[in-house]
Amino acid sequence: MTDMRAVRARERGGPERLVYETAPRPRPADGEVVVAVHAASVTNGELTWDATWTDSFDGTGADRTPIVPSHEVSGVVAEVGPAVTDLAAGDEVYGLTPFTRDGAAAEYLAVPARVLAAKPAGLDHTRAAAVPLAALTAWQALVGRAALAPGQHVLVHGGAGGVGSLAVQIGAALGARVTATASARDREFVARLGADQVLDYAVDRFEEQVHGADVVLDTVGGETQSRSWAALRPGGILVSIVQPPDQDAAAAKGARGVFFVVEPDRAGLEAVTGLIDKGSLTPVVDRVVPLSQTRAAYEALQTEHPRGKIVIRVSGD
Repeated sequence: MTDMRAVRARERGGPERLVYETAPRPRPADGEVVVAVHAASVTNGELTWDATWTDSFDGTGADRTPIVPSHEVSGVVAEVGPAVTDLAAGDEVYGLTPFTRDGAAAEYLAVPARVLAAKPAGLDHTRAAAVPLAALTAWQALVGRAALAPGQHVLVHGGAGGVGSLAVQIGAALGARVTATASARDREFVARLGADQVLDYAVDRFEEQVHGADVVLDTVGGETQSRSWAALRPGGILVSIVQPPDQDAAAAKGARGVFFVVEPDRAGLEAVTGLIDKGSLTPVVDRVVPLSQTRAAYEALQTEHPRGKIVIRVSGD
């Protein structure tokens, strides 16, 4: 079979550009495997990234259209390329695919073997696809950037979202005290994830209730980020996945401000798998839609605040 079904965009834009169509099935290059995709998941803002449309993060690279979106994948290795020795056909895998390549909203995906890890045995493909980007973002923020330690206090903004819901669980698993912001309807949900305190972002002024936090994880940006300096202790760190923090504000607080973009990372994903296997981390799936409804999934991200991830089912679990 040389063709497959995929969701692609031939011109840059939003969800309105996405079309469910027939596309060529990829072949693996050196160091790559082809994965038969069982499930993928979508990320808010993905269609605005320069890396989605070009082969560079700043938009100066070559145009890659037509593109396939969605960079979290769970599936089965279908074909192994040259120089791949650590994966074999039939292996169940999951991972975060590079942002400057086609994503997983397709029946097949060619991807570097080094970014894939064994799928957690206790998860089906649908739930596994909700893990890689969100969990790696939370892990790289809390462990890689902030070095969060047991007994420290972390403030997680957007505790019910795709990244926030896993950051709350990872913070608790690391032995930290977790405060999270969320909507009133999500208060109990976020508390069940492991947050010691949940503040209603629409009512509570979190900076009036949180003092001396060691770490702030900013998944919101804007005014929320600006107000977060008041909740942080001198010497603490604000890690943002939305926008670079104001370095003058950081200096005035005697704190650090860090912005980063998550990277595919097999070792980090294996650490996350360990938490899943121990029961310390459970992916949160808001809903599951078929591949043909991928456009609707991206539209929902523009108008709603899902609990956890929206997952695309490509083939049956």
